[in-house]
Amino acid sequence: SHIYKKNHDLTKTWRGKTEQLLRVDDHDFTMRPAFGGPAIPVGVDVQVESLDSISEVDMDFTMTLYLRHYWRDERLSFPSTTNKSMTFDGRLVKKIWVPDVFFVHSKRSFTHDTTTDNIMLRVFPDGHVLYSMRITVTAMCNMDFSRFPLDSQTCSLELESYAYTDEDLMLYWKNGNESLKTDEKISLSQFLIQKFHTTSRLAFYSSTGWYNRLYINFTLRRHIFFFLLQTYFPATLMVMLSWVSFWIDRRAVPARVSLAITTVLTMSTIITGVNASMPRVSYIKAVDIYLWVSFVFVFLSVLEYAAVNYLTTVQERKERKLREKFPCTCGISHSKTMMLDGNYSESDANSLAGYTRNQTVPEQEKQEKMVVHLAMSNDSNSSRKRGLKGHVGLRIIQNTHAIDKYSRLIFPGTYIFFNLIYWSVFS
Repeated sequence: SHIYKKNHDLTKTWRGKTEQLLRVDDHDFTMRPAFGGPAIPVGVDVQVESLDSISEVDMDFTMTLYLRHYWRDERLSFPSTTNKSMTFDGRLVKKIWVPDVFFVHSKRSFTHDTTTDNIMLRVFPDGHVLYSMRITVTAMCNMDFSRFPLDSQTCSLELESYAYTDEDLMLYWKNGNESLKTDEKISLSQFLIQKFHTTSRLAFYSSTGWYNRLYINFTLRRHIFFFLLQTYFPATLMVMLSWVSFWIDRRAVPARVSLAITTVLTMSTIITGVNASMPRVSYIKAVDIYLWVSFVFVFLSVLEYAAVNYLTTVQERKERKLREKFPCTCGISHSKTMMLDGNYSESDANSLAGYTRNQTVPEQEKQEKMVVHLAMSNDSNSSRKRGLKGHVGLRIIQNTHAIDKYSRLIFPGTYIFFNLIYWSVFS
């Protein structure tokens, strides 16, 4: 009795079971508070603990949050002189009425249960109730990848009562935009979280009626640096590598063909790798435009050499026909011609003209019609050697087709112009 007189707060007085103090057994908690009367207002606030993952393939996101409900149930009021509340765990929740809030468009969700169910129930003497849960939910997010990877995505987590329409339960944000709190340490590897905000509206179902729906909206902007290193930069290097063939001798068929095939296969691998990590959408993404245009540039470099090789073959065929038509000039260089006079011996003339003795014309016609095409200067032996080196460089220049010369300017210029337009439009 001494203990009873010292402590006048009935909430701290041993009265047997807690249910007897709250009179849980005296009421039917299968019905909402004030059943048959106006809609019971239920305030909601949320604290986002973490944004765990964003999946482009599944088009969903996973979030861990603290979901809190506030309402008043006079059936849970109890006498108290100090107006102190009582706090309970999840075991009492199963015996009283709580709002039946669920997550619209949720794929998976669960209440954490380590080490016990992460549920708190706080009851005040006047019947006000605070109901808090720690939940992880995976919900659908309709993403638009038309600007991927230079895109921003807006996702929403939607809360709604499953059974009670707006005539029975009025769901609202308890403190407006201040009802949503986020942890400052929230971060994602591929996204920058730009904004969190709340909205609310009515949702209509043809069979059941109107329901209050609350929205947790957040906007994400994708980090571009990862894709610059993994996609854009390698694709640009492959395009630039395909241009190297324009500086290779057109007669070096193995070198130019192997380089072209390598760049084409590498571009195909890059495109396949990017699409493997993306959903199979029916529209074109920004990265698809860049990769496929780059692939076209690489493929055109292959066609460019095919055209050069074909035209070279046609030209050689025409020269071969001319040699067959004029055998006296067959195999003779076209660099320089001169008439031989008596100062040159017959052996010198034959060696300069590239003929053996049995290939020379008769002696009486040699002094009149002999024309020798020289590939080097006739000043001295030293000048002939310098002329031979210059002739090698001249042949390298001559082995460059006109198409290669134009391609060295057209391909880089066009690709740079495409990049200027692309980054100005999508960035």
